[in-house]
Amino acid sequence: MVSPVTNRFAAAERALRTAAPHELVDAVRRILVERYAAVGVELLMADYGLTVLQPVSGPRGREPLSVYDSAAGRAFGAQEPYVEPAGGGRVRAHLPVTVRGDRLGVLSVTLPEDGERDGDTDADGEVSGVLGELSEIAQVLGHEVVVAERATDLYLRARRRDRLTLAAEMQWQLLPARSGTGPGYALGAQLEPAYAVHGDNFDWSATADHLTLYVSNGMGEGTEAALLTNLAVNALRNARRAGLPIADQAALADQAVHAHYGGRSYLSVLMLDVELATGRALVVDAGSPRLLRLRAGTVERIDFEAQLPLGMFEETDYAAQPFRVEPGDRLVFVSDGVHAVASPAGEAYGDAALARAISSTRLLPAAEVPRAVLRELTGHRGGAVPQDDALVVCLDWHGR
Repeated sequence: MVSPVTNRFAAAERALRTAAPHELVDAVRRILVERYAAVGVELLMADYGLTVLQPVSGPRGREPLSVYDSAAGRAFGAQEPYVEPAGGGRVRAHLPVTVRGDRLGVLSVTLPEDGERDGDTDADGEVSGVLGELSEIAQVLGHEVVVAERATDLYLRARRRDRLTLAAEMQWQLLPARSGTGPGYALGAQLEPAYAVHGDNFDWSATADHLTLYVSNGMGEGTEAALLTNLAVNALRNARRAGLPIADQAALADQAVHAHYGGRSYLSVLMLDVELATGRALVVDAGSPRLLRLRAGTVERIDFEAQLPLGMFEETDYAAQPFRVEPGDRLVFVSDGVHAVASPAGEAYGDAALARAISSTRLLPAAEVPRAVLRELTGHRGGAVPQDDALVVCLDWHGR
């Protein structure tokens, strides 16, 4: 016999899977009111800058919630449910909406206080039941939002605190998830300025055996930089999806860029392909992105054999260099908009400042590190508007 608890969770899951793409919030609100006695339901999406959480629907002009100092932001940052008093005998549960490590936002549900405590307790005396079910519903909602974004702009619009430039629109549509997890690793990445990014980019893909990561920096500004990056990244993806090794991926992308631009424009890229079972990797270093490694508390810059950027000359041959990652390693990739940015006094940020930033963020999860490093970079820049893109990617390697 199906229990009432199982039945109501199944009803919530079915309601989300059958809802129209633009009606997911209405569907989850309706089922939580009917089956869980909720008196308020809201979906908050993280903006492109990862600084605020914005409601998908509701009154116009409502202020977004800070990721740094709000109850919903606490749930988002810790990736754990957080419950706060809501007054009048009610509580508000904030539940992370995350898909395979990609943090989308928070589902906030207001409940009668006794409703939140409905259910059994586990071996440690922790409250389970409703809160656990709501957390699972938030995960189902996240999966449905990812699918729905192919058919509606509703959720993408909720991610925007300001209007994107055309170049930024092109770049964000090209990017994969900003964070992710897999067997043996965790990833996080962030681009700034989020609403006016030009040519910096990251891309990753995983199979059962390999993790492939690209960190790129296209020359130029505005839409021209975005067009160059789109061409190069799609050429790399095309070669990767054909099953070619990493050096051949670089060579084919190099040919595609040179065929179009004739050497007038080119793209720097650092490419990494890691064997998941062993940590053995191959690297192609074709330009300006840098890699720093945190191992056993020590940060060091890792230098590879420098090769030509993609598209600079016709039919360049690329060679992959062996590399190895060990369990516990943290790899931090940065574009030249990070390591070369100048302070008001003209002092470059450099490797020493980067090493300090990486050390100071060593206890944060990979998904939080890029944002924290970029905050320190803003302090070095003196709060001035950045003149170049800044990209940080963090890879934590746990090993299998």
